[in-house]
Amino acid sequence: MNGHDELTGLAERYWDTVLEAKPSDATLLGDRRFDDRIEDLSAAADERLLATWRELLGQVDALDTERLDHTDRITRSLLRTELTGAIERLEWRPLELASDQMEGVHAYALTLAPQTNAPQPANASALIQRYRQYGDMLGQAAVRFRDGLAAGRTPARITLERSLNQLDGYLASELSADPFVTIAGPQGWDGEANWRAELTEVAREVIRPAFQAYREVLFNELLPASRPDDKPGLCWLGADGEDIYRRQLRYHTTLPDLGADEIHELGLTELAGLREEYATIGERLFGTAELGEVFARLRDDPALCYVDGEQIMFDARHAVTAANAEMGNWFGRLPKETCDIVPVPDFLAADAPPAYYFPPAADGSRPGTYFVNTSHPTGRGRFETASVAFHEAVPGHHLQLTIANELDHLPRFQRQSYANTAFVEGWALYTERLADEMGLYEDDLGRLGMLCGDSWRSCRLVVDTGLHAKGWTRQQAIDFMVANCPAGLAEITTEVDRYIGMPGQAVAYKIGQLEIRRQRLTATERLGSAFDIKGFHDTVLGSGSVSLPVLRELVGSLLS
Repeated sequence: MNGHDELTGLAERYWDTVLEAKPSDATLLGDRRFDDRIEDLSAAADERLLATWRELLGQVDALDTERLDHTDRITRSLLRTELTGAIERLEWRPLELASDQMEGVHAYALTLAPQTNAPQPANASALIQRYRQYGDMLGQAAVRFRDGLAAGRTPARITLERSLNQLDGYLASELSADPFVTIAGPQGWDGEANWRAELTEVAREVIRPAFQAYREVLFNELLPASRPDDKPGLCWLGADGEDIYRRQLRYHTTLPDLGADEIHELGLTELAGLREEYATIGERLFGTAELGEVFARLRDDPALCYVDGEQIMFDARHAVTAANAEMGNWFGRLPKETCDIVPVPDFLAADAPPAYYFPPAADGSRPGTYFVNTSHPTGRGRFETASVAFHEAVPGHHLQLTIANELDHLPRFQRQSYANTAFVEGWALYTERLADEMGLYEDDLGRLGMLCGDSWRSCRLVVDTGLHAKGWTRQQAIDFMVANCPAGLAEITTEVDRYIGMPGQAVAYKIGQLEIRRQRLTATERLGSAFDIKGFHDTVLGSGSVSLPVLRELVGSLLS
């Protein structure tokens, strides 16, 4: 077997293990082999997966790189990085703390449900079988939470309160609107009525009782033992929490030597640099260069807020339409799939971020979807909508993740994995600034939204490390963001609670953006008049979602 075939075989074996362990993700990605299965959340399943991944990592390390061409060496490097990160993350037993409102077992299930579909009758029947196993899965989650408590891993109280709010919203919703009942079925199928009736029966008799029992575990067992708002970070779990946080930083930044102190100081430096930009635009728009006055105007002027959710949706669609019209001038490779824009489901909206994105299914059964949070519109500033749309949809996540999905010559993990958070989120943040170069912000209000997004992500470097490495209280984190970012208090509070529930993830945005900007500056300086922005972007996006060290290698090859 030649080197390419051996590498491809290992890559395919790895991705099969990922999809088999996460059948709901496989369905979302359009791989229907596991539609009748549900996640095995037991500790024994984790140990089996770790053993498999360690064996695969050894085989990847044993590959002779001299037998690989440049593209295959990139693939090998990414495969090794992803296996190493996956092993290191699973070793700290993340399911023991997976009760939060962002990555919690229930939150992920409820978020995925509206995105699940059944394009064929066989898929529809298989999903019934999956849904009948919800009691088993949520029961396993309860066991893992108890294991965490026994190990001293108490969750933060605020994340449980938000989780309980999500669960109560779901359980109080009408059965006819249940996201497990209303999934899209096969078009023109004469068996749909009976299938829909069976879905309703399963939701009523299995899924909702399972979520109710899960809720009781959170309320009766976890909540009394939870950490209060003055001790929300991982550092309050002692050496175990400090180890978890170091692992999370490595996992999300893909940089093994970047520590919490360095990240914290980088955030402070970035925030200081943004003040001059706020002053310049604030003087033009509001007649004041004073940061506090600019922030107060953005937060408190009702004329700068929305009246209703329909206005938010209109502006989001308008921004994406304008971006699509300009793409050909900045990118050589464009995605084939379009991007749907829909509201965040009501039962998730109160505890969800302003927006999020799901990429299209590989089998074409579901388009890429940009979810817009339309809850509490009078508290949402109009200045934020454009930059968020560019981040989540075009030229941000939809462009990058859909292009990756369409790179058919690459192994599936390289096209479909979300493991390299710093690249995926760094690209989306990079495009918020790129949109200004593209002429997509129609006025200075939109540019202030761009600055808000940048200061928001810079604040994350300070706040995330402050909470999880320096012992900050929840209020301390909120106060810092209020002083350094013009987002509203309700939005900031939701975000801080997100950082409490997802340690390390939030720092990846700014780390990735800075690396992409650094690589672009290097290419511009080295190539001079030969620099081509389309070629640069196509190089950055042409290998799927990559680690930051591999990004440097890709741009280096462009310069050689």
